[in-house]
Amino acid sequence: MSDARAVVISGPSGVGKSTLIDALLRTPGVRLAVSATTREPRGGEVHGVDYHFVPCETFEAMRDNGELLEWAEIHGHLYGTPENELGGGDANVVILDIDVQGWRNVKALGIDALGVFIAPPSIEELHRRLHARG
Repeated sequence: MSDARAVVISGPSGVGKSTLIDALLRTPGVRLAVSATTREPRGGEVHGVDYHFVPCETFEAMRDNGELLEWAEIHGHLYGTPENELGGGDANVVILDIDVQGWRNVKALGIDALGVFIAPPSIEELHRRLHARG
């Protein structure tokens, strides 16, 4: 682990985490810990930038070999944060975009992370966003 401060940004899908993270990433010294996932890329997503898109077998091997800080199954796909995403680089802050379960797992590892939970404006608005997203 580098000397960078870990910041966990958490909340339900569609709440606006990506919008907030995109704004934070414009700050010098801030970078995103790129998660691994078994889902297919959405339009415009780039492997290694937005996610590490991996086959299920690769993800399961990473999990079984202890290479993930945390992982979860969400909407039928596996997501996790590779341990090596926290180290290296010259960032002062490393942002982890993970769910609440993942945040608990990171804290259980003894990683001193600042946690920020983003709540939706309403359940109705969250439903609308998720439906629009497909």
